This record gives sequence, C-alpha cells and structure tokens, in this order.
Amino acid sequence: MEAEHTRHEPTAAIVRDCRPDDLVAVQRIYAHYVLHGTATFEEVPPAQADWERKLGEIRDLGLPFLVAEAGGEVVGYTFCSRWRPRPAYRFTVEDSVYVTPGLLGRGIGGRLLDALLARCEAMGVRQVIAVIAVGDDPGSVALHERRGFGHAGRLVRVGLKFDRWIDTVLMQRSLGDDVE
Repeated sequence: MEAEHTRHEPTAAIVRDCRPDDLVAVQRIYAHYVLHGTATFEEVPPAQADWERKLGEIRDLGLPFLVAEAGGEVVGYTFCSRWRPRPAYRFTVEDSVYVTPGLLGRGIGGRLLDALLARCEAMGVRQVIAVIAVGDDPGSVALHERRGFGHAGRLVRVGLKFDRWIDTVLMQRSLGDDVE
C-alpha cells in the first residue's frame, strides 16, 4: 500500500469480511497500484478470476480477507496469506493492505490493519510479516510502525519495476500471550 503519511479528515468506514461481489472493487484498487506504483511488484493486474481464486484460497486456509466500506463502496482491503508453505511456518502470515487512491491518509489503512491483526491474534497467529517495497512513498512503513511492527531486515535490489531496482523492507509484529 502506498501513502498514509498525509493526514486528512478521517473517512468513516466499516471493516467487514470480503464478499465475492466486493472483488470488482478490490481488483480496481489493486490494478491502480500495479499500473502506477511500486507498492507491488506485479506488472499486469490480476484478472477477476484470479481474485476469486485468491479469496477462495485464503478462506480455505481459514485466514481473513477484509474490506473497508464507506458510503456503500469498497474503499480498501486487507488480507493475509501463508508466509511460507512448510508446516513449521503455520503460525506466521504475511499481510497486504491497499486503500483506494485519493483516500490515503484518512485512517482507512489503519482500521483495516487493526481489524486484520485482531482476527489473526484470535485465530492463533503468532507472527505477522510485512514485505514492503521501498519506493517513492514511506506510507506503508509508517502505517506498520504505528501498529507495532518492527524492522526485521532489508532486501536490496530484489525487484525491477518501471526500469529501476527496488528494495524491500521486512517488518514483523508478534501477536498473542507469548509475545516477548
């Protein structure tokens, strides 16, 4: 997700489970970032069928996929996926948060991430990893820092998009009673 660094008036939004009919808006939001930003290393926006498959896979794993709705429209979304496929990683997930361009800095990303973290903790997730492209905007790093994520590392020049090499920052947050 890109910038939440410029604070605006908060947008009243409710966070709820994603429904299949929300995926048109999810696809539209994500396509913007694919085509115009470095928040994702995808270069071609996934098709609607890809989003339907992703929602099914996330639900099959019992993981949350949430949307923010304001004024009857989906204005952002978040989900988590398995960090790695090996069984030992089963208590660790990777988060994704995206907000409609033009509505950044209005608290939507924070509400989405708060709800995702609460759901993850309730289901026994112990570690949440954020893999954030270091592009033109520090908003996603700041969003995660405000939610208690710490810096866990940096991968240098791992993505090539728009003819430039991009680093990623790894951030991590522990959940649950056994947090050190």
